[in-house]
Amino acid sequence: MPTMSGLYLFKQCPRLVPPVIDAAKCNIQLISRSLYTVPNETLEKQRTSPLNRNPELRKQSKHRVLNSKEVSEFRDRLPEFLPNPNPEHRDRISEILERQDMVNRRRNIDIPEFYVGSILAVTIADKYAPGKDGRFVGICIHREEHGLRHKFILRNVIDKQGVEIMYEMYNPLILKIEVLKQEKRLDDSLLYLRDCPLEYSYIPQDLKGQMIHKGVQVPVNKTKVPLGPRPWSQRWDRFDLKGVEEFTDWRSEKARIRALESRQHPQVAKPWEKVDLIKHYKENINPVEAEEIYGEVDKDSKNWKND
Repeated sequence: MPTMSGLYLFKQCPRLVPPVIDAAKCNIQLISRSLYTVPNETLEKQRTSPLNRNPELRKQSKHRVLNSKEVSEFRDRLPEFLPNPNPEHRDRISEILERQDMVNRRRNIDIPEFYVGSILAVTIADKYAPGKDGRFVGICIHREEHGLRHKFILRNVIDKQGVEIMYEMYNPLILKIEVLKQEKRLDDSLLYLRDCPLEYSYIPQDLKGQMIHKGVQVPVNKTKVPLGPRPWSQRWDRFDLKGVEEFTDWRSEKARIRALESRQHPQVAKPWEKVDLIKHYKENINPVEAEEIYGEVDKDSKNWKND
């Protein structure tokens, strides 16, 4: 039972109670996390300990040392193997297990090399389709997420309507992934095609694949597409897009000048981010860890399935 002084304090200062409760809940969560979470250093000592009965866990992986150029190429080809750089989402054990599942999946299905801007054909198992499978052809406009949650979006035009399908790359329902045309674009994401004329997203469903030669540099498609009339799904005029033509359909000269000033505003342009080392470190995996991960991937890639 609260005392009279406690009731008086609650009546006089009701706004002080919720922050105190939130702080107490936060402390309880931190204490419970520290009690039920084993540090990665402790797990690593147990894994490499001579008392460990499993010799496979004690055996250190010996892979070829990669140089910085090879690591950069792996970052472009296989970005999903790098874990989430956010330290709040890092878990070393789950990352290792996910990479093992990804490698096992690649041993059973050919997942070719492709980039944003490449034209793909994906065949998935569909129990409601006449042949128990469905095939969709489209241009890859976006890739996101890490590990087993890595996704990519294909876009095409069906019956004069833009259609997009998001696929999980390591989904077991995927039967086949074909690269019909391997190329890159000037931007890392082509989501602005949603606000462009449909002719720039149309890919024939019966398009035949082109011959892809290994060891040849991937060509870059330097096509610039025009934006359609407003409204847009995003303020594309505020982005530094290299694959979009300069927008000229302004309502007035004053609106054009206002948009140009807003793009150059420090809070929008953020010029300090180019030299922000801490931000770059938090948003990217450091080269040493990336070299270790891609070294193991390179060692096991010889066992991957290649059609």
